[in-house]
Amino acid sequence: MKLSIIATLYRSARDLAEFHRRAMRAAEALTSDIEMILVDDGSPDDSLDIALRLQRDDPRIVVAELARNFGHHRAMMTGLAYATGDLVLLIDSDLEEPPELLAIFHERLVAGNWDVVYGVQADRRGGFIQRVTGEAFFKMTELLSDHPLPRNVITARLMRRAYVDALVAHRDRSFLIAHLWSIAGFRQTAMEVTKLSLSPTTYSLCRRVEMGIQHVTTTSTKILYLIFYAGSGISGVALALMLFFLIRYLRQGVGVGGWTSLFLSLWFFGGVIIQILGILGLYIANIYQEVKERPYTHLRRLHGGGQGGEG
Repeated sequence: MKLSIIATLYRSARDLAEFHRRAMRAAEALTSDIEMILVDDGSPDDSLDIALRLQRDDPRIVVAELARNFGHHRAMMTGLAYATGDLVLLIDSDLEEPPELLAIFHERLVAGNWDVVYGVQADRRGGFIQRVTGEAFFKMTELLSDHPLPRNVITARLMRRAYVDALVAHRDRSFLIAHLWSIAGFRQTAMEVTKLSLSPTTYSLCRRVEMGIQHVTTTSTKILYLIFYAGSGISGVALALMLFFLIRYLRQGVGVGGWTSLFLSLWFFGGVIIQILGILGLYIANIYQEVKERPYTHLRRLHGGGQGGEG
């Protein structure tokens, strides 16, 4: 059995050597056939230099040096594309997710014949603002997304080869990786773990809002249907009012000069326009998802290992 360990590097210099030591020790308890793929996501510190020093001393390490910072999720997908193991452990390198989780995940994976074992937090970490915005994000995705995200999921997960192949087969270019984890399917089970708070999060409030908007607008058709139904409803109300005023005028001769026709026209044609935009939006959304073929990342250099996989 070959095991691949994948971690991304961004401001990871402080913990990288310790992460390597602990992760390899946990892996060696399971198998002797190990590869560790470290994806440098344009880290501004000396994470890359440390990773290269580790790679020179340990040939089991492969360092994927990206051309710039592409973001955590894209970097993870790049690492998954280069993994060759029968089992793949995806985990952050900041030690907030203990590498020793590997043994627990493996035990659950084998005992239940699962394809994926992933970690979830019992409670979200962080201050009041972080917890509130996190809860708002999940509420929004549950309301508007076609595929709600699992709550409080963390990066750490142990996956079988077939699941990893299915995951990297997705060609979405704007995505949240948690969404891909979910829609890939297979037999998945969650384990409650404790995630430490050793370093400040790089996901600011603005970044969280941006991710929420991006997720909903790139994965959900519900919003477009809501626009369509809203336009239809407005048109229906305008038509009903039009009939009401027409009947009242014919029966009672009561009419209000000037504003009635303007009011009804604005409502009716406004609803029609929104309805048309909603219909066009459905087609544009589908086209938009299909035509983008940009690579996830650009690889500046691959240090060690083979040249398989794609960015």
